Amino acid sequence: MSPPDLKAPRSWAIVLGLCLALKAMPGVALEATETGSPGGAEGLRGLETGGTVTVAKVLDDGSLRLDDGRILRLAGIQTPPTPPWYKKPPLWPPAARARDLLGALTQGQELRLAYDRRRSDRHGRLLAHMTDGQGRWLQGELLRRGWARVQAFPDNRAVLREMLTLEREARDAKRGLWAHPAYAVRRHDNAQKDLGQFHLVEGEVLEVAVVRGRAYLNFGEDWRSDFTLVIEPAERRRFEAEGLDPALFEGRRVRARGWLEFRNGVTITITHPEQIEVLD
Repeated sequence: MSPPDLKAPRSWAIVLGLCLALKAMPGVALEATETGSPGGAEGLRGLETGGTVTVAKVLDDGSLRLDDGRILRLAGIQTPPTPPWYKKPPLWPPAARARDLLGALTQGQELRLAYDRRRSDRHGRLLAHMTDGQGRWLQGELLRRGWARVQAFPDNRAVLREMLTLEREARDAKRGLWAHPAYAVRRHDNAQKDLGQFHLVEGEVLEVAVVRGRAYLNFGEDWRSDFTLVIEPAERRRFEAEGLDPALFEGRRVRARGWLEFRNGVTITITHPEQIEVLD
C-alpha cells in the first residue's frame, strides 16, 4: 500500500470531472434508478452467437458438463460451490438450491451459446453466455432470482452493466443467496475475517496514490493496515484509456467486488472498472 504523502492532488476541476467522467464512461457501474430487468436474450447485444449444446450434468463448482464431454463455465457469474462433505459447517450454505435451479434450467436441454472476447478460462473450460429455447438468458435468470453473483474477467465485459442491474435488484429484494448472512455486503473495516473469499465490500475511499505506476485506493488512514483496492499498472492504463483516472475515486463511497487478499491489510485487486460501483 502507499505512503500518505504520495496522495494524488485534489482540485475542484477533478471533483467536477468525476461526476462527468463516471456518468459518461460506459465501463463504470453507477447506482441505477431504473427498475427494468434486462433478463432476456435481448440483453446479450454485443456478444457473438455460437452453436448449440446440450448439458449432461451440473458440477459441484457450478460449471456444466456438456454431452460431448467438454466443461463450460457460465461467463460473468459465480454460483455457490458445493462444499466437500468433510467441511462443517458448509462454506456456502445455499449451494444445493443454486445447483438444483441451475440443473432445472439447463440439464438435458439444447442451449445456445454466445461469446464475449474471451472464450475459455485458465482451466481450459468454455466460457460463454447461454440462452434456452424460450429465449431466456440463463445468467440473467440466475442473477434475477438471486442465485448468482457477478464475477467477470477484464476481457469479458460486454453485458456487465445489465448483469449488475439484475444482481442489485435481487440483492435489494433479498432473494436467493442474498437472504443469507454469508453473502452480506462487508464493511471495509470488517473484512479481514473473510480472507481468501469473494465478497462485495463497501466504504469511503479516503485517499488515492500512485506508486511506480500502481494505484492504491486507501480506505483508512494507515496504509500499512487499512483496506485497499489495488490497480496494477496495466489495468490503470485501461482505466485511463476509458476516461477514468483512479484519483477521481478519492472521497467517494464505493462498493467493490473481488477476492480478499492480505497485502499490508486486506486488499482486492481491481482488473476492470466494473469491479467498483460508485454509491454517492
